[in-house]
Amino acid sequence: MKRQKRDRSSVLFNRGFTAGLVGKSRDECPVTMGDLRTQWMSGWREGREAHWNGQSGVSAININPSLH
Repeated sequence: MKRQKRDRSSVLFNRGFTAGLVGKSRDECPVTMGDLRTQWMSGWREGREAHWNGQSGVSAININPSLH
């Protein structure tokens, strides 16, 4: 059975979230295209917020509904 590919925007959001969670700079965004960059940056912002709230690892993943 073939696996269905995930939507590119959700993958970028999740990668941005992870980058923000571990404290990486938003300048490290790998995307330059408008909509996709917006998705990564949205994930990064939420990840930074989780980081600032003291969440990390599994506790941060549980608050992010797009990672389920």
